[in-house]
Amino acid sequence: MNKQAIPYKIYLKENEMPKQWYNVRADMKEKPAPLLNPVTHQPMSAEELSVVFCEELVRQELNDEDRYIDIPQEIQDFYKMYRPSPLVRAYCLEKQLDTPAKIYYKFEGNNTSGSHKLNSAIAQAYYAKKQGLKGVTTETGAGQWGTALSMACAYLGLDCQVYMVKVSYEQKPFRREVMRTYGASVTPSPSVTTEAGRRILKAHPGTGGSLGCAISEAVEAATSQDGYRYVLGSVLNQVLLHQSVIGVETKAALDQYGIVPDIIIGCAGGGSNLGGLISPFMGEKLRGERDYRFIAVEPASCPSLTRGKFVYDFCDTGMICPLAKMHTLGSNFIPSSSHAGGLRYHGMNSVLSQLYHEGYMEAVAVEQSLVFEAAVQFARIEGILPAPESSHAIRVAIDEALRCKETGEEKTIVFGLTGTGYFDMFAYEKYNNGEMKDYIPTDEELRRGLEKLPQLR
Repeated sequence: MNKQAIPYKIYLKENEMPKQWYNVRADMKEKPAPLLNPVTHQPMSAEELSVVFCEELVRQELNDEDRYIDIPQEIQDFYKMYRPSPLVRAYCLEKQLDTPAKIYYKFEGNNTSGSHKLNSAIAQAYYAKKQGLKGVTTETGAGQWGTALSMACAYLGLDCQVYMVKVSYEQKPFRREVMRTYGASVTPSPSVTTEAGRRILKAHPGTGGSLGCAISEAVEAATSQDGYRYVLGSVLNQVLLHQSVIGVETKAALDQYGIVPDIIIGCAGGGSNLGGLISPFMGEKLRGERDYRFIAVEPASCPSLTRGKFVYDFCDTGMICPLAKMHTLGSNFIPSSSHAGGLRYHGMNSVLSQLYHEGYMEAVAVEQSLVFEAAVQFARIEGILPAPESSHAIRVAIDEALRCKETGEEKTIVFGLTGTGYFDMFAYEKYNNGEMKDYIPTDEELRRGLEKLPQLR
């Protein structure tokens, strides 16, 4: 098919939107290890998890068998406000790089939250409302998840309490104000409002916080208030399930034009975007139907896949959440204050950790100065100012396209553009002023983070 036969933007029609989420666990021969009770170290039951999470979300979290799960009509109707999202052919970037590679990106920033997070936020808020709850609590790193959840809660009439990583709270005041505009309360984490926050501040005075810290506070807040449950923007299996709408749409759009990708790339923090994008393609690989190369891109300052251990660990810094078997730097590890706040998490989703451990995907860690170099290049050529998190995927997509230029291979590259960076101008200012610094933790720093891993009975 000639180049001009494929449009710049491929949209599915409204009636072609996914009506089911795809559950990649159903096609995994080796299922992810179960969540463990942090006290007894025994697998968590649905009853135990329902103290923290909504009942239907617990069922989704534990479902390793059903390949497809119906999307409720109410959620489908909400999706129609901003989905299907476009799959864009990066013709201008290809030309500038002078590469034989074909580059596509799935753009998830075309909604007010500015990111893919709304796909799961509306689902989790819907199930909370259906259960008759008063409200939900959550954490947020860069603020995109908190923004998405505040939007979803406003739509459904739920209270929303957000614990925002302190360094992002200070760097991104406008993101904070968007959440408040949608009715959410926003607390910088770690804070003195919870026991978990006070413990963390005592152990790490002056810390800028992390997602692990904010999770601890949000869970404590949920379990100490009647009619509230905790919801999470990444890491959990239920979130990957909801985000599979990204990959299902991407595959349907590619199939319309007979396009088969060779390389699929996503940024990796807790795993929501990456897992959602690759899920249906990974399913084909697991079933032996087709092969793809998957690349997870993480910050060099928080390298859970490339330098972490695949073991059971706490999901939060306060050590009150269930234990998950995952690639981790240790729940005690506090990442440096990098500008990709959404990727500053010590662990990785258990499904993606298992797939990486088994060799089904690769991982690479990149420094933030190189990430922003790619972000600026992309913004100038493709006309979208990308979020720092998304720019990790852009960096490696460009690197792979340049590798194709060297070898002459005409590979097809797909990456996830998770959101926009219009609330990240503090970071862009640092880069433009030549003040951005890279930080790579030493082996000794990682050792200290890993030395407090839980000792299972």
